[in-house]
Amino acid sequence: MRIAIEAQRIFRRNKHGMDFVILEIIRCLQKMDHRNEYWVFVAPGEDVCLKESENFHIEVLGSGFYPLWEQVLLPRAVRRVKADVLHCTSNTAPLFPGAPLMVTLHDVICLEKENGASSSMYQRMGRIYSRFVIPRFIHRCAKVVTVSNYEKEQIIAKLGLPEEKVQVVYNGFSDEFNEKAASNSRDYLLFLGATAPKKNTGGTIRAYSLYLDRSRKKLPLKIADLGKEQVVSILEEIGKSDLLNHIECTGYVPHSELPALYGGAAAFLYTSFRESFGIPQLEAMACLTPVVVSDKSALPEIAGPGAVYADPYKPQSIADALLKLENDDQYRQEAVEYGRQRIRNFSWSKSAEAVLRLYESFKK
Repeated sequence: MRIAIEAQRIFRRNKHGMDFVILEIIRCLQKMDHRNEYWVFVAPGEDVCLKESENFHIEVLGSGFYPLWEQVLLPRAVRRVKADVLHCTSNTAPLFPGAPLMVTLHDVICLEKENGASSSMYQRMGRIYSRFVIPRFIHRCAKVVTVSNYEKEQIIAKLGLPEEKVQVVYNGFSDEFNEKAASNSRDYLLFLGATAPKKNTGGTIRAYSLYLDRSRKKLPLKIADLGKEQVVSILEEIGKSDLLNHIECTGYVPHSELPALYGGAAAFLYTSFRESFGIPQLEAMACLTPVVVSDKSALPEIAGPGAVYADPYKPQSIADALLKLENDDQYRQEAVEYGRQRIRNFSWSKSAEAVLRLYESFKK
């Protein structure tokens, strides 16, 4: 087969979740599939993180303007290589793809009024574009892939797709997240912040304030992926400016530095209102860090029955979970061991095997 994969953003320096998903899957496919021929189409970028192999060709298509890249340059390249299938990997796709289409729809948050709001102009424009194209290509797709059964239900409900058309392929986590990253110091709490409402940054900081009121250790909170100015703005908005002395803002953290960041934390707060999968909870578990995870959306499906849960809409629930981990050593060790066992259910090789089976279902 001749397989085309859209991986537009994987060469950008500051990669995010969807970029790592397809990057890791491609790397696994390179190791396991030597029969089919692949073309991976990317946009120009500074981080050339993927190399060609005998049956994997990487083509850089110019233009930094995403709609032009996706709607014009990508389908033109797909037609040129005479692909048997085009896999678009990041929620959107060309309206006229030039080959049978398979799309990974990580989520439909952009279609949700309560969770789809965005703070930056870049995010708002991306949401407008997604809301325009998704309803227009989705019924033409031969296959739709998503990352959890929870998200499959959301997609079917919001887009009216038949159940058999939507396939679930779980994500994995990278090998660098492992027990070697675990530290004995464990002298801070960790939260991956964001300005998107679904991440519950304000509510999590409120919970941290309640934790400080009752904790004997009063561990500082590291907030990754947000700058100090953004955190100061959130603190002012929720009336907690006095907490700034207890909070460290790291800004964007390169992927290579995340294992040490997880491994040094006494606990990782993953207290979102809405997630379609939740790779960070697996990464933290792999580094032997207990996770306080939201009991909403897809997170319980991935975290499983033995996780440490909190209600993200109740800051006191989050604070209580933190304090129990801090004050009950046996409970903490049980949470660490549970995480060690839970992550065995997920790997990028399993994800790649499932994706390959879907590709081969397009054989003529």
